[in-house]
Amino acid sequence: MRYIERDLVVEAVERLCIEANYYIEDDVLNALKRSRKLETSSIGQRVLDQIIENDLIARNDSVPMCQDTGMVVVFLEIGNLIHIDYDIYEAINEGVRNGYLHGYLRKSVVKHPLDRVNTGDNTPAVIHTKIVMGNSLTITLAPKGAGSENMSLVKMLTPADGYEGVKKLVLDTIFDAKGKPCPPIIVGVGIGGTFEKCAMLAKEALMRPIDDVSDDPIARKLEEELLEEINRLGIGPMGFGGTQTALAVKVNVYPCHIASLPVAVNIQCHAARHKKIVL
Repeated sequence: MRYIERDLVVEAVERLCIEANYYIEDDVLNALKRSRKLETSSIGQRVLDQIIENDLIARNDSVPMCQDTGMVVVFLEIGNLIHIDYDIYEAINEGVRNGYLHGYLRKSVVKHPLDRVNTGDNTPAVIHTKIVMGNSLTITLAPKGAGSENMSLVKMLTPADGYEGVKKLVLDTIFDAKGKPCPPIIVGVGIGGTFEKCAMLAKEALMRPIDDVSDDPIARKLEEELLEEINRLGIGPMGFGGTQTALAVKVNVYPCHIASLPVAVNIQCHAARHKKIVL
């Protein structure tokens, strides 16, 4: 058994909170640059130039890419050969607390969804845990902004809706969102499982590398078709019109009940903030 010290977890989460907000991933930045070359609208081109410039300023000056520094979502993969004798969730929240303090990041979490009193330190994080084989601890951290999250949804379709019904739901969701989630967006789609499982699938899809494709042939076909059709909607960068509304579409699937077809659409803004570390 391998022991993972508490301080190591706290320090890693603190660093991930800051780095995810300051430093855009190379694959996302490259996708934005490709999008700029493909954009045919002059205003869309200017917007993409400004987005890229903003991301480079954030990276070079170590400042947040966006004033909405998100609610922290953490995916934990805990190896079955790891020994932990402390509350790892509290260790993660301490790391979030430190990261948002030392990184001068906006605190955006309220203690109760109805009385709206700010917690003052951006905790608690939303934490999802999996037990996996091995002796390592993988932490994937995503500060999720409200602009894109608010445009997401879960819908229980019927099996009769099928492939075309899923496509229509995704396209309608993006069209209705227009510029609110700060396009060009990344679209995570979860299909199958149950009400809550499809939402997890969609969120996990946003953690995939931007240039990868699904191993499932049906999902891969759906990713390709949706990306093409979303970019024909004309929403464009930041909703000002153009051909580049989405950078990527990621579809994750899971078995489901014979009588149901759960679908979730989780939208991510152009910053696509997430970082991963393996301890």
